[in-house]
This record gives sequence, structure tokens and C-alpha cells, in this order.
Amino acid sequence: MAEERKRNERAAAPSPEEPVSEMRRVPTRDNGEPLVSLDEAGPSLYWVPRHPVFDYTRFQLARQSVVRMLADAASRLPAGVRLGVVEGWRPPEIQRRMHEETRRRLRSEHSEWSAGYLSRVANRFSAPMDRRAPPPHTTGGAVDVHLCDANGEPLDFASPYTLLDPRQAPAQARGLSPEAERNRALLREAMLAAGFTNYPSEWWHWSYGDQGWAYRGGHPCAFYAAIEPEGLAEADLSLTPHAEPGY
Repeated sequence: MAEERKRNERAAAPSPEEPVSEMRRVPTRDNGEPLVSLDEAGPSLYWVPRHPVFDYTRFQLARQSVVRMLADAASRLPAGVRLGVVEGWRPPEIQRRMHEETRRRLRSEHSEWSAGYLSRVANRFSAPMDRRAPPPHTTGGAVDVHLCDANGEPLDFASPYTLLDPRQAPAQARGLSPEAERNRALLREAMLAAGFTNYPSEWWHWSYGDQGWAYRGGHPCAFYAAIEPEGLAEADLSLTPHAEPGY
């Protein structure tokens, strides 16, 4: 009986990889909250001018509650430290292109991988567009963040690894320097206190109201679905990988 109970507990525990198959089981009832500008959070946020991997038009938008929560998180940081926002809401078309580029890169680097394994790895790094499980950024409820100094220079979250080394990506990555550990703890305390939850496979990815948030917290449903403002068709939605990845 004890062994069976342990098996059931493991089966019920959220997967740190949060696969699309699990997200599809979380119902979504969008509450209609609008996307608003990150400027509404005031000067406490620093908009990071460059995405570390891709070059494309980024929109300084997130759901209204998320923007208020970001301002709250930023207010909890010590003097001289700012909350850097790399991205909030992401257009579905950009998300689709990111996923395609990720699959292309992995296929070129690992021709020996089976199609099924390639899809699993690609989905881990870039969520595919899915009607029942929209990628978190397309809902306006997810944000990619880090900490920076007063001049916008990012603090260390990865040493001794490089920023693109997958070993540093998990929230509980092993072998980090004491400085990287301290900075992660500082970010974690501020974001949790503001009401966000963290995607365990990526220390920088936090969300509220989307399926990932509901899945992690055991909530009955998500209340942010994918959203696309009017007039988006006029925007430049091209995407190009950086020749030299990094902020």
C-alpha cells in the first residue's frame, strides 16, 4: 500500500518540463483582461533592448495584472538593482517562427535524432503553437526577466556556464557560482512575493494566469488564453537568429 501511494504521488506531481500533453488538460476561461504597456509599471522596470537569441520586433505588453505585479516585484529589490524584462506578450506568428527555427537548428546539429525525439527536445526549448495549450507568452501572462544594475547591465545568473548552456537553465541548476546563486535567490524572492510562479526548467520564465501557472499551483483553470490585439497584421513579424547570441 505504501509503495502504491508513492507511485500515485509521483504520477500526480507536476512535471518540471510541463509538456503540452499536460497543459491540454488544464481548462482555460479567459477573463477578458486587456494587454497594457509595461510603461504603466513606471520607471521601476528596465526594458532589455535585445533578445538573447533572436532578432525581431518585441512588444512591451502584458496583461494588466501582470504589469502591476511586475511593478510590485521591482519594488522589493534593493537599491541599485532593477528588474529587467526581456519579453512579455509575444505574437503567435513570432512564436510559430521561433519553434520552426528551433526545430531547424536542432535538426542540423543532430541529424541522428529520430523525429519523435527531435520534437520532444524542440518543444522543451520553444513551445509549439497549439489551440488547446497556447504557448505562455502568447497569452500575455508570461514574462522573461532577470536583474540588472542601475545602468541596465545584467547581473550574473549563469556562471560558470555561458548564458546559452542548457546546464544553467533549470531554476535549481547545479554547480552555479555563489554570485549566480545569490542573484537567482533575489529574483526568486521578489517574483514569488508578487504572486508569480516559475517554470522550473527556465529560471528566467515566470507567469501568472496562464496554464503553466494553473498547473504548478493546482488551480482549477487558467484565465488567460492566447490573445492577439487588433492591427497586428500591420506589424513587422520577421525573425532572424542572432549571429552572436547574448544580451
